[in-house]
Amino acid sequence: MTSDFVPPADLATMPKAEFGFPGPLRDRLVAAILDGSKTSTTGLVVDYAHEGEALPEVGDRAVVVDSDDRPVAVIEVTGVRVVPLGRTDLAHAMDEGEGYTSVAQWRAGHERFWHSAEMRAALDDPGFTVDDATPAVLERFRVVGEVRAEPNAS
Repeated sequence: MTSDFVPPADLATMPKAEFGFPGPLRDRLVAAILDGSKTSTTGLVVDYAHEGEALPEVGDRAVVVDSDDRPVAVIEVTGVRVVPLGRTDLAHAMDEGEGYTSVAQWRAGHERFWHSAEMRAALDDPGFTVDDATPAVLERFRVVGEVRAEPNAS
């Protein structure tokens, strides 16, 4: 990660990057982003559509927030692929920084998340499920700056 300082005023104009839902999972994902082990993430096209959000594009920047909605870092998208979920590759799965050593492990962990009550509620679909054909957004990113309190003016 770079040590570039991101002025708080710049953060107000950036979209938020929220990984998982607030709580232990988000805390682990944010820690992995900050230590450099998480450089990819996976979303679902249906989630972007439900939220009325455009798919990410290379060069997009966003502020990563922790479980308390505090900004911690700024990331920049370095790659985006939309593929059927069943075509997710091992490199992407491993680069998610969650310790996956196989696509099957990655898939099982992500299905637990996507089939959770929280995700189904977020999509307003109590029976939501994924399968091999579900369109997935495979995103790569890099940390371009950390967020910290502005230095005191003395």
